[in-house]
Amino acid sequence: MPILALKRYLRRWRLKRHGVFEEIEVNRLALAYEHGGWMICPDGIGPDSVVYSFGVGTNVAWDLAMIERFGCTIHAFDPTPRSVQWVRSQQLPGQFRFHDLGIANVDGEKAFFPPRRASSTNYSPIDRGQAFDGKEVVKAPVARLATIMQRLGHDRLDLLKMDIEGGEYDVIDDMLASDLDVRQFIVEFHHNFRTVPLQRTLDAVAGLRRAGFRLFHVSDRSYEMSFIRGVA
Repeated sequence: MPILALKRYLRRWRLKRHGVFEEIEVNRLALAYEHGGWMICPDGIGPDSVVYSFGVGTNVAWDLAMIERFGCTIHAFDPTPRSVQWVRSQQLPGQFRFHDLGIANVDGEKAFFPPRRASSTNYSPIDRGQAFDGKEVVKAPVARLATIMQRLGHDRLDLLKMDIEGGEYDVIDDMLASDLDVRQFIVEFHHNFRTVPLQRTLDAVAGLRRAGFRLFHVSDRSYEMSFIRGVA
């Protein structure tokens, strides 16, 4: 078995040993999967669906695939400077609505730590234990999910996508405590970061399950997971 395949197998095995595995069968659709896309359940998704996409970076392949497939509006969020600059340089459809705002468990401002590579846009709200070589930590505006939904006039989310470089744990706790109507949730966990123990992901998955979410997909890399609720 090639080394990469073996590593992926071991990561999935470790999750399964801790009780994290695909637990429900639903219709599944992979969108932009070859470009860092996501697995969703297409049932109930259409032009009027409310879809939030947190963590744009420089990759909107999934967002554009959603617009093309379902005709829905994507509210995309990223407050980090390289992402904001990149998005503003693109020609994007009107259904892609960009907000230079981050998500957190507080309303206000948050520090974001820079990526190692100058070409990367992956700023993180957590210290990953790396040397910054003089690169500046930036501060950017953030808001709670409940606040964002209220500002945009949404009382439900049909699909919530989140890839926020380790900030997902606090946001999930806040989302569940707020008892928001989120029907499908796709997220990349970051227990691969040196400062993020696997237990944080296990606790997040347990909390989602207590709130009625069921896991229907774990990616080959084992970090991306897709959850749904409201189905038998």
